[in-house]
Amino acid sequence: MFQGVFMKMQTHVDNVVQYFLNLESGFIHINQLVHKKIRLTFLGFQCLHCQIDRPIFRQGLCKSCFFESPTAGDWIMRPELSKAHLGIEDRDLEFEKKVQLQPHVVYLAVSSDLKVGVTRKSQLPTRWIDQGAHLALPIVEVPNRYLAGITEVALKEHYNDKTNWRKMLQNKGKKIDLVNERNKALAFIPKQVKQYISSDTTPFMIKYPVESFPQKVQSLNLQKTPLYEGVLKGIKGQYLIFDDQTVCNVRGNEGLVVKVELI
Repeated sequence: MFQGVFMKMQTHVDNVVQYFLNLESGFIHINQLVHKKIRLTFLGFQCLHCQIDRPIFRQGLCKSCFFESPTAGDWIMRPELSKAHLGIEDRDLEFEKKVQLQPHVVYLAVSSDLKVGVTRKSQLPTRWIDQGAHLALPIVEVPNRYLAGITEVALKEHYNDKTNWRKMLQNKGKKIDLVNERNKALAFIPKQVKQYISSDTTPFMIKYPVESFPQKVQSLNLQKTPLYEGVLKGIKGQYLIFDDQTVCNVRGNEGLVVKVELI
């Protein structure tokens, strides 16, 4: 039995992605639980920022922390709003400089369909794995988050920036020539970013430990269903996939205190 606060699963790239859940009472190699029946029990809350037992509002944070913590600033979801390169503070300039003023990558990825995205270079390939992408390819590598943001804004006029998580979990999607799409995308990037075009032209391939994909997807909300039992059939993105078509988004349940048991 393991117990602790749900935080997104840590990953390691191998022949298939290796998943690890770090709980207070132990470190679980989730791949080893595939084919086994497990029980998830919701026990309470613990905000990932203040550590207090308060209802989670968004992103693993209680309501007050969501509107105060620098880890939840608007520039997180909208990198074009980044201002640390100008020395302008949003919530905590020191933190914002640390995160925003480092190499960022704008990329194309295929999970359900083709999408454009932004991430810190240090987060590759973790970001692609978290989205459930099976192919990904950088377009540009820029020195700060702002330049990545304006590039993404330009590309969003031509490409989707959302993952259809249901299609991703059902393993549905079109076959896409990612190199060809990347070459097309180069025509849409802003002039001030063209000097940062990535030299990487080989798609990064990712395989997930999934024995069977659900035909219909039923999302598990642990607050509404505080006790759930099922046989684990695989892991993709940040989702646990069970034999009864239920999926549990670990990242979507961050900040919840959960007990994990083999039964």
